[in-house]
Amino acid sequence: MQPAPPDANGGAAGDTGGPRPGAKRWVLLFGLLIVTVTFLALGIWQVQRMVWKHELMARIETRVAAVPVTAPGPARWPQITAADDEYTRVVLNGTYLHDREALVAASTERGPGYWVMTPLAQPDGTVVIVNRGFVTAERRSPVSRMGGQTPGPVAVLGLLRLSEAGAWILRQNDPQADRWYRRDPLQLGQARGLTRVAPYFVDAEASPPGSEWPMGGMTRIRFSDNHFVYALTWFVLAALAAFAAAFVLRSEFRRAG
Repeated sequence: MQPAPPDANGGAAGDTGGPRPGAKRWVLLFGLLIVTVTFLALGIWQVQRMVWKHELMARIETRVAAVPVTAPGPARWPQITAADDEYTRVVLNGTYLHDREALVAASTERGPGYWVMTPLAQPDGTVVIVNRGFVTAERRSPVSRMGGQTPGPVAVLGLLRLSEAGAWILRQNDPQADRWYRRDPLQLGQARGLTRVAPYFVDAEASPPGSEWPMGGMTRIRFSDNHFVYALTWFVLAALAAFAAAFVLRSEFRRAG
C-alpha cells in the first residue's frame, strides 16, 4: 500500500494527530501575552499600594504628634472612619471600671502577653474601652499589678483605634469562655454588661512613673513597606515574559517567511 501523499500544509493526508507545531506556538504566544499583562497589573497594583502606604504613614505621624482633642462623642460615632479618625490623639476623662476589664491576647516586640482592656465610664454616661497597655502572662492577674489601678477619676491620653471585629487574620473571640483575641469594644462591652459603649477603643499613652504595668504607649505606628521591591519584581517578570513572547513571535515570522 502506498503512503498517503502529503497535504498542502506538509503533513500526511488524513493526519489528525493533534495541533500543528505552528498552532502550538501561537497558543504559547497567547499565554505569554496573558502572563505579561498579569505581571504588569500586579506591578501597578503594588505601586498603588506603595503610594497608599506612604500617605497612611504620613497621616499617622502627623496625628500622633498633634495636640490631643476630645474623644468623639455619641453624635460622631456613626461617622467615624479610618481615613478621618484612626490614630487621632485624644483625651478622655472618667473613672476606670477595673472589675470589668478584659485581657486580649497580644503578640508584641516584648513577646506574647495580653492587652488590658478597661472600660472608662465618662461623666455623660458613655463608656470608652481603653487599652491601658501590655502585660506578660505572669501579670495577667490584677493582684500582680495593683499599683497600676487608679481608683478615682482620671484623664487619659491616647490614640483612637478602630475595632478589630473584621480582622480576618485574628481568631474569633469566645465571650462565654472569656477568651479574647480581637479588640472589639462593642463585643467587650456587651460581655461586661455595659451600655452606650463607643465603637472605637483608645490605646493609652505610656504609663505614668511608678506604674510599670500595664505598659502603655505600645501602639504600632510603623508598618512594613516592601511594595517597591514587590513592584520591581513583578515588572522584571513582566519584562522577561514579554521578551519570551517577542522571541516566539519573531521565530514564527521567520518560519512564515
